[in-house]
Amino acid sequence: MGSLSIWHWMIVIVVVMLLFGGRGKLSNLMGDFAQGIKAFKKGMSEDDKPVETKAEPAKTIDHQAAGAAPKTETEQRAEGVRS
Repeated sequence: MGSLSIWHWMIVIVVVMLLFGGRGKLSNLMGDFAQGIKAFKKGMSEDDKPVETKAEPAKTIDHQAAGAAPKTETEQRAEGVRS
């Protein structure tokens, strides 16, 4: 029971042939794996590069804008201002 018989070896050989057999499937598999690693490294190096953007001045909202519509009575009550 401790050693493998001829039938065990035949099953192992058939499984290996199904997985890796015929016309360089193993080399194609390893080539695809290498291309995946290269693409991953390229993607990681692109993330490290600083992104150049145009520096635009920060936009602000002027709350006391000239020509602003007068506040309604409800808005004044909400702010605590009474006339």
